[in-house]
Amino acid sequence: MEEKQNDVAVAAAADLEVLEAVNMAITRNIASFSLFDDEAKLKEMIGAHYPHLLTHPKVKLIHIKGAVQAANAAVKSVFVKDSNVLMKGHIPTAVLLKAVLNEDYGLRTGSILSHVAAFEIEGYDRLIFITDAGMNIAPDLMQKAQIIRNAVQTARAVGIETPVVAPLAAVEVINPAMQATMDSAALAAMNRRGQITDCIIDGPLALDNAISPTAAEHKGITGTTAGKADILLVPNIEAGNILYKSLVYFAKAKVGGIIAGAKAPIVLTSRADSAESKLYSLALAIKTSATR
Repeated sequence: MEEKQNDVAVAAAADLEVLEAVNMAITRNIASFSLFDDEAKLKEMIGAHYPHLLTHPKVKLIHIKGAVQAANAAVKSVFVKDSNVLMKGHIPTAVLLKAVLNEDYGLRTGSILSHVAAFEIEGYDRLIFITDAGMNIAPDLMQKAQIIRNAVQTARAVGIETPVVAPLAAVEVINPAMQATMDSAALAAMNRRGQITDCIIDGPLALDNAISPTAAEHKGITGTTAGKADILLVPNIEAGNILYKSLVYFAKAKVGGIIAGAKAPIVLTSRADSAESKLYSLALAIKTSATR
């Protein structure tokens, strides 16, 4: 079956914020959409807010009743390559992920699923990626290695050929009492020995030394990549969540995020995310999908 390019399967699409992101993406000719939900409900909601989408050639309504059924149908659409991106609508995350992990038609690859977010921050000349702020609670060393691989694949998809990865810790020296520093040093060694490829890993590093060449210089950290990290690997989900939300709410950064590590990228946004953020997430997912 020929793969349909840039088609997004949306599970439980009858949600105003999701439909706003769909409309923004259609307006910008970013993708086509297969919307899985109760058809009458979809038509009523779309007709009231975005009536032009009812007859748009890039929007298809698929009648499905129930959240579980919508999740299963959307995942199957990606599985058979009718769609190449999966998006969460008005549905519990656990329901969607259960369908993603289904043994018969799910999107497992054998690798860990992890969240990768790309930030556009005022004053920086590059995107900053943060991982994992949304999926893995307290990853161990080997899980962190796979999380890095997922993030590197995402960064390379948007044109960063050899991303610099900084496994973050509170300090930039190895301290056996601080597991994050031990893991960071091990990840850097794995990179040097070819166990993690297509990137440069330098760590342990504190946040300032990872993103500021001036701060790195003050701490005596030298080299062409000092202070120039593209990917920030957080030690646990609490650190990631705080850093992510600090950038959004304090720095007013623009962000798009996906779940990587599956057979197709997954847009798993929160109801608190703006339609603009959902649009950026869609764009990141589609860009990532195009490299597969």
